[in-house]
Amino acid sequence: MSTATTPSAPPAPSVPTPTSGRRGGGARRLLSSIGGQNLSLIGALALVVVLFTSLNANFLSWDNIQVIGEAATIAGLLAVVQTVVIICGGLDISVGSQTGLASVVSAMVFTAAGSSAPLGIGTALLMGALVGLVNGAVIIYGRVNPTIATLAGLAAYKGVAQLISDGRAQGYVLGDPVFVFLSRGRIAGLPVMIWILALVAVAVHILLTYTDIGRNIYALGGNDTAARLAGINLNKYLLSAYALTGVVAALAGVLLTARTGSGQPVSGSEGLELQAITAAALGGCALKGGKGTIGGTLLAVALLGALQNGLTVQGINTFWQNVAQGLLLVTAVVIQQRRNRDRAIGLPA
Repeated sequence: MSTATTPSAPPAPSVPTPTSGRRGGGARRLLSSIGGQNLSLIGALALVVVLFTSLNANFLSWDNIQVIGEAATIAGLLAVVQTVVIICGGLDISVGSQTGLASVVSAMVFTAAGSSAPLGIGTALLMGALVGLVNGAVIIYGRVNPTIATLAGLAAYKGVAQLISDGRAQGYVLGDPVFVFLSRGRIAGLPVMIWILALVAVAVHILLTYTDIGRNIYALGGNDTAARLAGINLNKYLLSAYALTGVVAALAGVLLTARTGSGQPVSGSEGLELQAITAAALGGCALKGGKGTIGGTLLAVALLGALQNGLTVQGINTFWQNVAQGLLLVTAVVIQQRRNRDRAIGLPA
């Protein structure tokens, strides 16, 4: 006769202590929120800072940090709006020429209107919006590739700036308190130009991250067919993106006028389009569209600004600085291609 046996109770599951996993999980969440691309930029920026600080003890001084920030402001503004355009699936190579044209217009209107800074600045901003709308209209209604359309704009706007200024600097604005405030003023110990970049960047970040407009912009760049089927007015968003780019490029032109004291048709604006595109690409923008952040772009702007300042202080020829920018742009695109596992052109998959 068999006796009944009482089944043994299963072992009690181990209960994690209240603190177990929190530290690791919190660190992982923090790293995930920062993103691998941004971590790479932070690491590169740290290496640049360590390198140039070892060569020059004043590199990390507060005064030099402000110098880097002011010098990077104009390119930073263009990089922020270039990020928006790239997320839309477009590109704007004409931003440097737009900046030079706005610089000339702001100074010439200021002089013609009897030293009226509001009129000069307002006219430049209005012209920037118009130029941006022209770019967008050519791309949308002319069905021209954004690269070709804005490449034409690069030449055209530069030519217009040289024609109306006769190829020379125009006006003198440093006697005006508004332009002096823009170029030399400080708020809470920081230069006004840095505050302007910060305000524009925060506004665009909020637009892209927390609004339906931003979500539609990402959708447009990610898959324009799906976006159109979802009822998104693609033309309206593209026109708005290029108009915004024109306005901010004009604002950069006004700041260029304030910094140099006169309207500059070419000097100070040439090459800005390369800096803006490089910063956006380094910051994680997918050149096919649909991906990018303002935070990543600003980190890339800081990296480029620190690198340029360090090379200048060390007396490195500016030609080598251009080489460094080109190499950084190629490196950023190569990294993107590898991460996305895109097929190499002309080679088997």
